[in-house]
Amino acid sequence: MEYIQYISAKEAADKWGISQRRVASLCAEGRIKHSQRVGNMWIIPIDAEKPEDGRHLRHNAEPLAPIKPFLKWAGGKGQLLSAIQDYYPFDNGQITKYAEPFIGGGAVLFDILSKYQLDEVYISDINAELIITYKAIREDVDGLIDLLQSMEDTFVPLETDARKEYFYEKRARFNELKVQDSNMLNLEKAALMIFLNKTCFNGLYRVNKQGLYNVPMGGYKKPTICDDTNLRAASKRLQNVTIVYGDYKQSESFIDDKTFVYFDPPYRPITESASFTAYTEYDFNDKEQIELAEFVSKIDAKGAKIVVSNSDPKNIDENDNFFDDIYADHSIKRVEASRMINSNGAKRGKIKELLISNF
Repeated sequence: MEYIQYISAKEAADKWGISQRRVASLCAEGRIKHSQRVGNMWIIPIDAEKPEDGRHLRHNAEPLAPIKPFLKWAGGKGQLLSAIQDYYPFDNGQITKYAEPFIGGGAVLFDILSKYQLDEVYISDINAELIITYKAIREDVDGLIDLLQSMEDTFVPLETDARKEYFYEKRARFNELKVQDSNMLNLEKAALMIFLNKTCFNGLYRVNKQGLYNVPMGGYKKPTICDDTNLRAASKRLQNVTIVYGDYKQSESFIDDKTFVYFDPPYRPITESASFTAYTEYDFNDKEQIELAEFVSKIDAKGAKIVVSNSDPKNIDENDNFFDDIYADHSIKRVEASRMINSNGAKRGKIKELLISNF
């Protein structure tokens, strides 16, 4: 009888330069010959070769331009992307749809659109101006670029005082259009959304209780307001994406057992000062977090693959089990992220965030 020497999933992960979770997924899919599950762990033959990454098998035949988010966005997932990628369930071809009901800056969306050819993609948000901007990029990127280039050509050469005057004029105009409460495509509103995002303080999107955008001008010396190459790449990949203005519950009819769903809701504040930013005039407090957890359980029953991200209250209080309790039926992983959770710069640094999944 042939004797096979085994190593642990962690040892294989270190050997192949991938995550331990990825190794476990490859074992579960039967892609590592002679791998075995022993108790709660996988063991792998010591001479096993790293399988080809099936996540690239559904690529378009044509080379795709890389896409990055066209907006800066508080809580953007750029730095967590590698951890989220470990959850992508597209390898075996059974998951052919993607839904992201809190789209925000879209870091995960654009990563997926750059790598996979899926049958259907759905995004939504309750920020009307954000959704209008996505639609403008999809439907009239040339017109949008013309407006943005004009704004950049005017704004960048100005001295500071003149810049402030121009910025606050544009902010007032944006709020004027915003008050009209129209969900219809408006290129000017979309262009102003991007202009303000690229020139305001820290790229924040914050509104007051009346829904008016109130972020002051930032101090960027030469901001790139019109990144036409990235906007055109984004437009190309958004052509077959369903873009919806509405809350996450509207995604239920889209989601089925062929869908991967990523929820990135407004994070639960972990300090008293962390809740200064409101992305819309609507609150998303503990009641709303619990309702989202209930919705996750509902679509879990439909067979969808689900990942949810949020803050980890244990950064501040080890006894705070809020998310551990409301997602008790799911897997919770704590990952490192760099977030500014203290006004004292010396106390900023790596903190834990949560990735919650049903698989």
